[in-house]
Amino acid sequence: MKRNFLAFIVALIAATLVYLFFAPVSITPGAWTPPIAPTLSGTYQQNSRLAPVQRLSLGDGHSPEDVAIDADGRIYGGLEDGRIVQLQPDGTQPRVFANTHGRPLGLVFDRDGNLLVADALKGLLSISKSGEVKLLADEAEGAKFVCLNDLDVANDGTIYFTEASNKFPMSEHVSDLLEHQPNGRLLAWDPKTGKARTLLPRMYFANGVAVSPDQSFVLIAETGMYRVQRYWLSGPKQGQADVFIENLPGFPDGISTNRDSSQGKSSFGGDKFWLSLVTPRQSLFDRLLPHPFLRKVVYRLPKSFQPAPQRYSFVLALDTQGHVVDNLQNGAADCYAQIANTVEHNGSLYFGSIGEDTIGRFTLPR
Repeated sequence: MKRNFLAFIVALIAATLVYLFFAPVSITPGAWTPPIAPTLSGTYQQNSRLAPVQRLSLGDGHSPEDVAIDADGRIYGGLEDGRIVQLQPDGTQPRVFANTHGRPLGLVFDRDGNLLVADALKGLLSISKSGEVKLLADEAEGAKFVCLNDLDVANDGTIYFTEASNKFPMSEHVSDLLEHQPNGRLLAWDPKTGKARTLLPRMYFANGVAVSPDQSFVLIAETGMYRVQRYWLSGPKQGQADVFIENLPGFPDGISTNRDSSQGKSSFGGDKFWLSLVTPRQSLFDRLLPHPFLRKVVYRLPKSFQPAPQRYSFVLALDTQGHVVDNLQNGAADCYAQIANTVEHNGSLYFGSIGEDTIGRFTLPR
């Protein structure tokens, strides 16, 4: 009996090792050695400035990734079940404004008061003031969208938006990050033609989008590379891209300007961008990135053993040259965690999150 039990244990261990080392996986990892992560000191000094964040209830929804605010100051958040919930300016009276029946991620209002949505499942959408949902695009150049992420709209009505991955849906975003291949892209939707086209291909999990206040460039958070890229819309570098800021201390997610959504100008402190770091860098994940084989092993493990976001609040303000000019954090256990997007309005920051059931609100010091 004892011999049979030992044989069973040996066989079980052998089968587990064969599975971990050789079972087929859906990722094809690429090797990349990231730069050494900056410490949370100096420019990125740890602090608890985001401790006073107020939570605004959306009812029974979860993961309001982005926030948008209309001309009347009403607050909107998109939930993982497809609903977009509207709050009154004081953050009360949640009601369902619309339902995309997909996964609304990026939200922004155009000049006509329509809510533009980057829906991870449905595509690029426009929602009227009455809540009517209209599809603007679900493909570009003959290729169907797999996972739209974020968007912004220029003064001329052009919508700039990202496809985080053309291989993995949003429900498998960890797969894309573990694969570390350039599956994402920046796109533009032309209001004159009603069609979308690719501007910047081969991005590593293309995420947040923000058009500069002077309309000369658009910024794209490239989560998989810990950086923000800049795509020039005008000037001598038109059509070219360069790095705006790199080697960030966390995973960049959403990015927005501090233009007041109701007035089209910055609130105070000059033009800048708010960059949300959804979670700090993880040394284990960084050590895995140069080793494709080990990432396949990790991918085969149960999700509870795979890298997961840390509960942490982290938002940076960047000037128009890519320099860090403000640093907001909170690492307490009860922090408003995993901030995915930051929107400034009327002297406050509004936060969307992939880990909370509420929208966050933080009053900016003058």
